[in-house]
Amino acid sequence: MISYVRGSLAEVSGDRIIIEAGYIGYEISVPLSVMEKLPPIGSEMKIHTYMQVREDGISLFGFLHKQDMDMFKQLIGVSGIGPKGALGILSALSPDSLRLAIISGDAKSISRAPGVGNKTAQRIILDLKDKVKSEDILNEVFAEEIPEAGMSAVGRAGKEAVDALVALGYSSMEAARAVKRVEIGEDMTAEDVLKASLKYLAF
Repeated sequence: MISYVRGSLAEVSGDRIIIEAGYIGYEISVPLSVMEKLPPIGSEMKIHTYMQVREDGISLFGFLHKQDMDMFKQLIGVSGIGPKGALGILSALSPDSLRLAIISGDAKSISRAPGVGNKTAQRIILDLKDKVKSEDILNEVFAEEIPEAGMSAVGRAGKEAVDALVALGYSSMEAARAVKRVEIGEDMTAEDVLKASLKYLAF
């Protein structure tokens, strides 16, 4: 298995990149979230990879962060979703947005991905809701603003606020963006976060 490739970014074409490492050019399929963060051609980079071996060839799928590749692996574990389908989902939704959609049961957002209907979206939520930790997601969302000691309390308040906003009809992405804009203190309740978030959604 090829766990990751470190080398020079040689080419970008469509949804694929080529990284030259050890005089070998590795063609790697990547989601839009990776395309948007690529360094200039010729730059050194590392990309985590999932290798698919089939009778007609070997394919590599790449991600900048290991946790994003783990999300990809979870997706292909869902019945009816292969690597290309998973890549399409992760191109329509960033890994964090997908995690938020799963924990909040937002099938509508997931079904916006190409080739994904409501039934498939519901199956993704059903299969993965117990594998995606909501607190970890919210902790990651607020990681830059919140000291480590207070992250768990903030994560709980933020997650509850996101759930409440989704229940009010907002998508998980809209809810997450609004909650992220709130400067959450350790003494704030989920209701406090919700009220502050609604102010941002009003504009």
